[in-house]
Amino acid sequence: RRTWTLSIAISLWGIAMLWSATAGSFGKLLLARLALGVVTAAAGPIVASLVGDYFPGRERGRIYSFILTGELIGAGVGFAVTGDIAALSWRAAFVALAIPAFVLAYLVFRLPEPVRGGQGALLPDPGYRQSTSDDAGSESAPGGITDAQRLALERHIAPDPRLVRQGSAERMGFMAAARYVLHVRTNVALIISGACGYYFLAGVQTFGVEFVHAQYRVNQVLANLLMLVVGGGAAAGVLIAGPLGDKLLGTGHLKGRIQVPAFAAVATVLLFIPALVTHSWITALPYIVLAGAALSAQNPPIDAARLDIVPARLWGRAEGIRTFVRTGAQALAPLLFGAVSDLLSGNHPYSGLRWTFVIMLLPLSASAFFL
Repeated sequence: RRTWTLSIAISLWGIAMLWSATAGSFGKLLLARLALGVVTAAAGPIVASLVGDYFPGRERGRIYSFILTGELIGAGVGFAVTGDIAALSWRAAFVALAIPAFVLAYLVFRLPEPVRGGQGALLPDPGYRQSTSDDAGSESAPGGITDAQRLALERHIAPDPRLVRQGSAERMGFMAAARYVLHVRTNVALIISGACGYYFLAGVQTFGVEFVHAQYRVNQVLANLLMLVVGGGAAAGVLIAGPLGDKLLGTGHLKGRIQVPAFAAVATVLLFIPALVTHSWITALPYIVLAGAALSAQNPPIDAARLDIVPARLWGRAEGIRTFVRTGAQALAPLLFGAVSDLLSGNHPYSGLRWTFVIMLLPLSASAFFL
């Protein structure tokens, strides 16, 4: 039962946070954070598998918008609230974050386990009217083919027979599953693109406040406030992009869920350039907010598209492989951002950070290229 597994992971997350609060040395704190990383990463594959089985294909982009907005809101609340708590006691900050986890774990534990393979999607609420794709007759019953699959068949786009044969296997070991999902070329392009985007995002999360403080000559309080405003823009981008990809797909645009993040990725690069040139936070703020919105707008349609492409029984493992690559990129970003900044700083440390952000637009451009 994936719901029980997710509930256990959330409970272990809360325990790891409490363990962090009791650490008496840096070594013990590091060990607690390593344990936290394990259980945090476990959530992504389970959530992807559950989303595919709970919701029909036509609305998965919208659902992923809600999920990723929740992540952004949670990060914003943690950033805003626990920072003040940590000023009084860093241990109390860990405890404050841990307590809600146990309530959430209880609620998740009580969720019904959906039928695997996309055959048990939840029915719409009474009176709910789904436009376009329902009118066209697609997915008239839960577990039907998705809009993307229907459109591909109508355009005589045939899947690889070898992959179809392998993907229908009832049982597949982890290595066989890993080889399979890495043979699906569209999925590989999405994995690489997402990793490049998350790499840049991790660098912004680590050095964003310091960059704003130095580049625009603002105090720490205003820099923190500006980052929260950027987070609000990111949430707006997420909420718009998922439904937009669904709508394009529902109106017959087969590439809708890829084109939305592709245009967003290009816009992200272009919008960051003027923000890196100017030294006025008033001038830069609109560009940064829009860039943050475009950066996060890439994720909901891509996550939904992956569920269209990968066979249902491999959703969790495909997401696990993507999470492995993504978190590797996220873990590498702070180290490389810091190292490049030190290398370029000379006698002007903040200038080094500025040029680091300019250079790191290259992997962001790679994200746009692969899409």
